[in-house]
Amino acid sequence: MIEAAMIWNEPNNKSHWDPEIDPDWSKFAEMTTLAGEAIRDANPEVKRVLGGISPIDPAFLQRLDRHGALDAVDVIAVHGFPLDWNLWQIDEWPAKLEEIRTVVPNHELWVTEVGVSSFGAEEVQRFGVERTAELLIGRVPRVFWYSLYDLPREWEATTRHREAEGSSYYRHFAMGLLRQDGTPKLGLEAYAPYASEMGLMQWFHFHDHRLDEAVSWLKRLGVTKLRTGLSWADSFREGALDWFDRQMDALADFDTTVTFCFTPEHLGIAPHHTSPPRDPRQFADFCAQMIDRYAPAQAVPRVAAA
Repeated sequence: MIEAAMIWNEPNNKSHWDPEIDPDWSKFAEMTTLAGEAIRDANPEVKRVLGGISPIDPAFLQRLDRHGALDAVDVIAVHGFPLDWNLWQIDEWPAKLEEIRTVVPNHELWVTEVGVSSFGAEEVQRFGVERTAELLIGRVPRVFWYSLYDLPREWEATTRHREAEGSSYYRHFAMGLLRQDGTPKLGLEAYAPYASEMGLMQWFHFHDHRLDEAVSWLKRLGVTKLRTGLSWADSFREGALDWFDRQMDALADFDTTVTFCFTPEHLGIAPHHTSPPRDPRQFADFCAQMIDRYAPAQAVPRVAAA
């Protein structure tokens, strides 16, 4: 079941939105507003989530608020990776949440990506799971650990600068609780006691060979909350709807937050996935179509007149 729709992913991260094309964020704000309205019109019961921000930046939210974009969402989401990429310590999580609550007091606050890589040692990840659970469970309604699987080494991480990032790039490949071959790390055992309270975030690539095995692991662990994505760019591939149908059918037993993001090359101002679309209404249409297909509004029974 889809319980929430996330509009974009880490928009204030240069790897996911191009600030050179949109320096004042007005294009992102317009796209968010149109998408939020389209999702509400398709099914008002689906919560609208602003794509998790990374870094956690109250000023970015204030800017979007000035553009009116926050009126089109119900939930503000944040992402944090203090043991890998952020310039703050893991014990600062409560303070980081309060920074955001101060500027958006009328919105729910979710942590839709939090994780620790096993890049240096699996013991670091195990500690990260346990400490993150202590710091976040009960402070926000939703927490999603990133991720179930390591990113296969044969693939590329979705980031614009790749190897130029040095070790920061290679940490993307070690965020899973399972290794690339599906064998467990120390972090999986640490995560298991929290699986019913701390959801999992797992991207599934187009025709991802791990889908069925992932569902088996999620159910074995007792996960109930899942975050994943449906790529606007992928929607133009041959057989896209067949794949989307298979993915969403496999995930039907979970309370799912589905993320809509990534610009098709032929629809962007620039020909890459981080570009603002030339026409933001096309992204809004994609969001509405996906909600109509996978989370259609329930018809309200007509009450007969007395």
